[in-house]
Amino acid sequence: MQIDERVKDGVTILDLKGKMTLGEGDELLKDKINSLIQQERKQLLLNLEGVPYIDSAGLGEIVRTYTTVSRQGGKLKLLNLTKRIQDLLSITKLLTVFETYDSEADALKSFR
Repeated sequence: MQIDERVKDGVTILDLKGKMTLGEGDELLKDKINSLIQQERKQLLLNLEGVPYIDSAGLGEIVRTYTTVSRQGGKLKLLNLTKRIQDLLSITKLLTVFETYDSEADALKSFR
């Protein structure tokens, strides 16, 4: 898994690419989020467009990330969910927890 980071309008956007599975992506995301929080960067947008597959460990890591960021007074939102990820969040009832967006512009507006 690969994470590309960019900042737009004060929001840190993480473009995730590759599978998010146990041992492949979950630790990488955890380290990246911890590093951003230490830098006081707490407005985060996860772009999942390049993620074809998430297993339970990957899903758990997204939930843990959401909790960590929220406790620090930040916001974590999801962008460009694939149909598979959307179905997974729907089945697990997590779609009601996360704010999800199909357009980066709408997602960025929501942080204002």
